[in-house]
Amino acid sequence: MKLKEFKHVDYLWDDAQADKLGDDQVALFLYRSNILGQDLRITNYGGGNTSCKTMEKDPLTGEEREVLWVKGSGGDIGTLTRDGIAGLYTDKIRNLKNAYRGIEFEDEIVPLYYHCLHDLDSRAPSIDTPLHGLLPFKHIDHLHPDALIAVAAAKDSEAITKEIWGDTMGWVPWQRPGFDLGLQLEKCLNDNPGIRGIVLGSHGLFTWGDTSYECYMNSLEVIEAASSYIAEREGAKGPVFGGSRIESLQGDQRKAQASQLAPVLRGLCSSYNKMIGHFTDDERVLQFVNSNDLDRLAPLGTSCPDHFLRTKIQPLVLEIAPDEDLSDPAAIKEKITPAFEQYRKEYEAYYQNCKRDNSPAMRDPNPVVILYPGVGMFTFAKNKQTARVASEFYINAINVMRGAEAITEYTALPRQEAFDIEYWLLEEDKLKRMPPEKPLSRRVAIITGAGGGIGKAIADKLAAEGANVFLTDIDDDRLQVANATYKRDISAYGVCDVSDESSIDKAYKQASLEFGGVDIVVHSAGLAISKPLEDTTLKDWNILQDVLVKGQFNMAKKGVEIMKTQGFGGDIVNIASKNGLVAGKNNVGYGTAKAAQQHMTRLLAAELGPHKIRVNTVNPDGVIVGSKIWEGEWAEGRAKAYGITVEELPAFYAKRNLMNEIIRPEDIANGVFAVTAILDKSTGNTINVDGGMAEAFVR
Repeated sequence: MKLKEFKHVDYLWDDAQADKLGDDQVALFLYRSNILGQDLRITNYGGGNTSCKTMEKDPLTGEEREVLWVKGSGGDIGTLTRDGIAGLYTDKIRNLKNAYRGIEFEDEIVPLYYHCLHDLDSRAPSIDTPLHGLLPFKHIDHLHPDALIAVAAAKDSEAITKEIWGDTMGWVPWQRPGFDLGLQLEKCLNDNPGIRGIVLGSHGLFTWGDTSYECYMNSLEVIEAASSYIAEREGAKGPVFGGSRIESLQGDQRKAQASQLAPVLRGLCSSYNKMIGHFTDDERVLQFVNSNDLDRLAPLGTSCPDHFLRTKIQPLVLEIAPDEDLSDPAAIKEKITPAFEQYRKEYEAYYQNCKRDNSPAMRDPNPVVILYPGVGMFTFAKNKQTARVASEFYINAINVMRGAEAITEYTALPRQEAFDIEYWLLEEDKLKRMPPEKPLSRRVAIITGAGGGIGKAIADKLAAEGANVFLTDIDDDRLQVANATYKRDISAYGVCDVSDESSIDKAYKQASLEFGGVDIVVHSAGLAISKPLEDTTLKDWNILQDVLVKGQFNMAKKGVEIMKTQGFGGDIVNIASKNGLVAGKNNVGYGTAKAAQQHMTRLLAAELGPHKIRVNTVNPDGVIVGSKIWEGEWAEGRAKAYGITVEELPAFYAKRNLMNEIIRPEDIANGVFAVTAILDKSTGNTINVDGGMAEAFVR
């Protein structure tokens, strides 16, 4: 039951849930962290950190000592667990003052955090550890609420802080996170005993309490006060962001424009390294990108370090009309390429002007955030999650700008301060510690027939190896079930009839809208009809040709259009069959269609090689277990052709290949993985996955 109503934040504390945790302060701190992280107005994915302090027994002396439990490096409070926190002796953190040589030597302190550990299984301590350790409170929240950053980033931030909270809140000017900032927080508290929290200039908020619940309520109440203060002033100085300069397209039109433009943008953003895209036409984004103040505010960049670390210092604003004709990708690419070239030059100038003697080498100079007035916002990053989170952070930055402008005037971090965060050696070390990317990372695969069977197995394998997968099938229910097996940001789906060109076009647009484009096309959709010639109808013949041959042609044609637009090649993999090579009985319609698929592969490989688009065939045989085509008449037809029962088919097929192996959908998926991730100099090939069928040997 709610104890207090809030207008601007969500009260999510559940007494029944908290009571189950008893007096376990660490569990209560994790519970508080998780519910705070559910509200993106309070903090974004990976943003902020939380802590608690408990008394624990020193394993060497048996003495009771205070231990700080705090979110570790790289974690997310919304999903934080015990595995994601560090446990350090508080007195040892405070004794680091004896080793501290001044702000210019601040990075020397970070390795010493490991000497403070109580819990040897801790996550790596973050640079914010001393900010929690040097304050005396049992529970502490460091958050990045939009409203508080708006106050922190507004002109005259210190005076505004006092106006809102009087003497109950402290204020510390901007300083890069680290040990010295912890000392500044400690000093602020000592100078202002009895305060309930501290506003960090251009950065965020620190609040605390004696219990997890008191800390939670303190955080919400402080955020609510700032939010209410801003809400009372919005519009008082005139329309938000100076009012609208242009009008948005209708929703369907926005998505249509975005889906056409996404592969062009992805290609341009991938000049340094291939990127995955995300698109949003959130109302907050549209209010900003359509506004009169866009040209003034967007170049200023973001203020909070957590924001610009994920969004770069500023976005790229496209200078094209919302209803621009995007039907010619080459023409639109030519039109907007100069804007990307200018962005890269400006980023390089930013780097050259701000770099220090020991700065890491310049990173990718392409934009992360691209604003399209009247349509929405694109973000591009190494994977879908990072692109989506960048989008969320920029929406937070928009909220901050709106709030700060309502109060007084928005101020961004000076470029040098921003650079020192972006190219911080500790941040560089964090990047180097990240695990290597998987073989298919940064690639997007569209798979037909992915609602089950071989198609789903292929999608599973490609996703496990790092790809984003877009599932298509004619059965929406199967697609929903299949898509639900993946974690967020891995997959998306759309109903697609591969015999219908317009349905295929729609599926590709959906994939482009979800991920920015397509790199791998796998045509796995199929059906099988096994009949002697006299029983094969024209309807049988046509449906086999439509699904297997025309479907493959249409998938390849549209996929190649997108791949050429992106400009970095791609893969087409067609799932054919041993029956395209072997003249079996009662199989004229199916065998002919499969042979056509195989030769189309060779023809396209010859044509598309100069564009770095590789086209290969994977030939299964005898995939009975888990394969959709073995349901119903096909199995009966094959059993009749071989003079056996349907029940005898699995054993029959296993025994007839050279290796006496049962072939499963996962084996076909491994073949697709091989030609897309390993055999990167191979095209026009046929990979037989059949346990060894001598009559189907290609040569």
